[in-house]
Amino acid sequence: MRNYKIAAIPADGIGTEVIAAGVSVLESLQKRLGNVSFAIEHFDWGSDYYKKHGVMMPTDGLETLKNFDAIYFGAVGAPDVPDHITLWGLRLPICQGFDQYANVRPTKILPGIQSPLRNAGPGDLDWVIVRENSEGEYSGHGGRAHRGLPEEVGTEVAIFTRAGVSRIMRYAFKLAQSRPRKLLTVVTKSNAQRHGMVMWDEIAAEVAKEFPDVTWDKMLVDAMTVRMTLHPQSLDTIVATNLHADILSDLAGSLAGSLGVAPTANIDPQRRFPSMFEPIHGSAFDITGKGIANPIASFWTAAQMLEHLGEKEAATLLMSAIDQVCAAGIKTPDVGGKATTLEVTEAVITAIIKS
Repeated sequence: MRNYKIAAIPADGIGTEVIAAGVSVLESLQKRLGNVSFAIEHFDWGSDYYKKHGVMMPTDGLETLKNFDAIYFGAVGAPDVPDHITLWGLRLPICQGFDQYANVRPTKILPGIQSPLRNAGPGDLDWVIVRENSEGEYSGHGGRAHRGLPEEVGTEVAIFTRAGVSRIMRYAFKLAQSRPRKLLTVVTKSNAQRHGMVMWDEIAAEVAKEFPDVTWDKMLVDAMTVRMTLHPQSLDTIVATNLHADILSDLAGSLAGSLGVAPTANIDPQRRFPSMFEPIHGSAFDITGKGIANPIASFWTAAQMLEHLGEKEAATLLMSAIDQVCAAGIKTPDVGGKATTLEVTEAVITAIIKS
């Protein structure tokens, strides 16, 4: 029996609903396979915790999480708490504190889900976006001066280091190398950002020499939005900065049919710390409590978690169940269906148990 300790942090909004659904699915996999078990501990950190304690998580939160094999995260953000507090109080401290420098976001059109792209279906859009997750535009460096005065100034400093860029490029090239097409697109904006992004381009070219079997190209981020929309088949693995990939991955999720099916993994490739797995759809307070949140993203990110833990059989079983349920038309309203969160969850569990 292989045993794993999972820290579940549902956090805010529909995060609580989709993580509960994901935990049910993990329990069904445990029952179906019989050779793997998940000890899941829930943490009530998030915006409600902040309203009671003035912090999004305890000061010893990271120390507590170090004892787990993986972190299963819901969503962060609340209408009555400033976004910079929720993000910098919970999610980013975990990503940065555990040096989860590779944010990996697979995107594909699932069976039975309609893409807004004309005539696009399963197989026409199959990407993995690798987002640099530790520095770049989200380094948190900068400041405010002369507040409230006409000359008030705010600075936001993007930081690119040779170590940070090299390791994310190497991760992306290795990932591209492992995929059938062995194709990587490096996203940049070096025509306008002439320091950090020029270095980004130069390091990409250096690292590329280590992977002669990988075909790679470079594309400005603005042109990339056009390519993703008009020529999705021309892309496979994509690497971009913290800000650029954050934006492009939301576009990717939308092109695949809905952010409700889009997963992400925050990976420490060196496995010094637990990695964190989360859907990217956000807290979605407009549908919280209605029972219609799409749990597919949380299931898919659970599959990413299983793969990271080395449980490929369980990950494959889960993805197969997702495909079956979507193909059968059991879908939530965001992807054109009428099913509830619970109905989709029960259908995926049934597919797992009967497989």
